[in-house]
Amino acid sequence: MAGRVFDVGPGDGAFATVQAAVDAAIAGGDAAEIRIAAGTWRGVVDVPPEAPALRLVGAGADLTRIVHDHYASRIDPRTGEAFGTYGSATMFVRADDFHAEALTIANDAGAVGQAVALVVDGTRASFDRVHLLGHQDTLYLRKAGTRAWFRDCRIEGTVDYVFGAATALFERCALHSIGDGYVTAPSTPEDQPHGFVFRDCTLTAAPGVTRVYLGRPWRPHGATRFDGCRFDAPISAEGWHDWGKPGSRDTARFAEHGNSGPGSALHGRVPWLRDRAAAPDTATLMQAWRPFE
Repeated sequence: MAGRVFDVGPGDGAFATVQAAVDAAIAGGDAAEIRIAAGTWRGVVDVPPEAPALRLVGAGADLTRIVHDHYASRIDPRTGEAFGTYGSATMFVRADDFHAEALTIANDAGAVGQAVALVVDGTRASFDRVHLLGHQDTLYLRKAGTRAWFRDCRIEGTVDYVFGAATALFERCALHSIGDGYVTAPSTPEDQPHGFVFRDCTLTAAPGVTRVYLGRPWRPHGATRFDGCRFDAPISAEGWHDWGKPGSRDTARFAEHGNSGPGSALHGRVPWLRDRAAAPDTATLMQAWRPFE
């Protein structure tokens, strides 16, 4: 990859925080790799829109952890107002052409309402062997028209822990519910063909979890589909929820194809489940972008 390499960790020449390395890479102006040593790196990380293409590479998801504990109702001392859902994130990816691998991004505020681990605003953001950990609203794929690709990742949460308007492909990912709730809450706009697509993923739950919905439409036309996934979590018979908005039943684009496991039975699913359209292929979803090649 073109550009400089910046190290975060102990030793001469290494940066003491992830944000300091990001800032240095931005100042350099060229695509760069940031290598983050094993350890827990506390603090918010912001990759702003003006950042060049960055690669954040950890020592392994169990070893390199980027963590903070903001939450929506917490007061931001800079403004005197609540952080809000968006502002609660541990990491903000607001630039295009971002990549992260072999690390964890977590919000450890706990069960305090909305507390985001990762916001993705930029387009062409890819994640390989990344763990995203939180409770409510773990992963915020906020903007319509953007694309994100997750491969061999782990995402944990309770309520709406994958949400937003982007087109996103999840391949061979582990989705782990640590409380009763909803896996997805898409807000896909009507003119965007695809929202969240889960392919060959596994859904599990912590002991004591009794009821998990695959998703509910945050906005009309929200789109989520599961293809070839394994449902070991206690998925509700209905599978999906209308968020108490009956009108969304006519517009929500939810689909399941070829899934397995005890939670995959389609008998009892909501009658407004869309189960007819063919699954989109990778080229349709991600166009010519191939970040893992």
